Amino acid sequence: MKKLTALLMAASLLILAGCGNDEKVMDGSGQNSEAGASGSAGSAGTVQGGKGYVFTYKGTTIQVDADAAPIVEALGEPASYYEAASCAFEGLDKIYSYSGFELNTYPSGDKDLVSAVVFRDDSVSTAEGVCIGDTLEKVKQVYGDDCTEEDGMLVYEKDGMKLCFILKEDVAAIEYRSTVLE
Repeated sequence: MKKLTALLMAASLLILAGCGNDEKVMDGSGQNSEAGASGSAGSAGTVQGGKGYVFTYKGTTIQVDADAAPIVEALGEPASYYEAASCAFEGLDKIYSYSGFELNTYPSGDKDLVSAVVFRDDSVSTAEGVCIGDTLEKVKQVYGDDCTEEDGMLVYEKDGMKLCFILKEDVAAIEYRSTVLE
């Protein structure tokens, strides 16, 4: 049920913003804290010289507004792929689905840039260790009170990007989001 709720919340956020596996949470070392599998959040919340909060999956660092081509290449074949004409830019918006998250892009000139990373389940976590299903108290303990609260969502802004936690009783969805459309 949490997976379906998170997916529906993420899909509705994408519509509003644009127009319309057995892996477990990783610790900061990149090693699964429960079973030794690979895949989830990385070691730091920011990249030196990087922009805002970042997400790391299987050693690949993903930040919003970055060139998506080397990221998609490093991540490998997605479980699914979707593209549609962009309502905000010339070209195609693209969605790559991987285990536990989606990578969304927007066209910019001859490149595709990362517009969002949307968590689909609790098999991935932020670099700071927050995942779907965690409590509001944990989010505030990890990220602090310097956020905006709007319509059941906590929004942390840093360096021109947003880290959003959609809340029901607990964290129902997590999204790293570009502010390019604002």
